[in-house]
Amino acid sequence: MADINRLKVVLVEQKKTSKWLAETLGKDPATVSKWCTNTSQPSIETFLEIARLLNVDIKDLLVPSDVNRLLK
Repeated sequence: MADINRLKVVLVEQKKTSKWLAETLGKDPATVSKWCTNTSQPSIETFLEIARLLNVDIKDLLVPSDVNRLLK
């Protein structure tokens, strides 16, 4: 499965941890860990909340799509 989000990268850039994010969102740390490894994805609403917390555009949390790559 291809990476969908850049959550782990953005957290590192912001000097934040997945533990901090889990506590701030009130989520299980294992759930946030799955998001950071792209094993599962948060809902769009949660992506919006994460973007707000990290003060970034939601697009910064997502890997840019490449339509040609996706069609292969």
